Amino acid sequence: MARFSSASLEIAHDIISRYPKIKSATIPLLHLAQEQDGMVTDDAMAHIAELVGITAAEVMGTCTFYEMFKLHEVGRHQINICHGISCHLLGADDLVHHAEESLGIKPGAITDDGLFSIEPVECIAACTEAPCLQVNYRYINKVTNDDFDLLIAGLRDGSMTVPPHGTLALSRQHIPADKAAGVASVETAVAPEWFPVEEASK
Repeated sequence: MARFSSASLEIAHDIISRYPKIKSATIPLLHLAQEQDGMVTDDAMAHIAELVGITAAEVMGTCTFYEMFKLHEVGRHQINICHGISCHLLGADDLVHHAEESLGIKPGAITDDGLFSIEPVECIAACTEAPCLQVNYRYINKVTNDDFDLLIAGLRDGSMTVPPHGTLALSRQHIPADKAAGVASVETAVAPEWFPVEEASK
């Protein structure tokens, strides 16, 4: 599987340059790897480890801690259906079953056209909007079975657009050198005058 491409590597170096401790760039680099390949590959984790000076095991530990990083292929549209308590009480289980029947797949599988994969997930912090789901981590709230069918139809025919899985944002932040706030070493950084150092150390 892929390490960073030359274009992604250039972005990776820009990301790393923003951190006084380069291993702090691990999570943004995992997002970059997933944006490149739609998942986080073993080779990408090894490459990240080399770039930030930690072991591949440490990168793997970070990657597997967060649900949004996938170590396996998913559909172009990864659909996470919340089954936390609020969503469960308001019909999430029925919605999961409907999604399985509608798409003809079980959780963890990908449709034959490569467009969709589904997964029931724990609370996604939209309890007042239950039952809810995410398409590539973009929220769709108060979803009925009919809403689900309309969503799938819209994604299929292009009338509804969601960036492919792995795309964190449609525009990339760029900070010109003369506009950067400045990256101070953690060891030598001086607390601002308004920060109560004595109180914070108690």
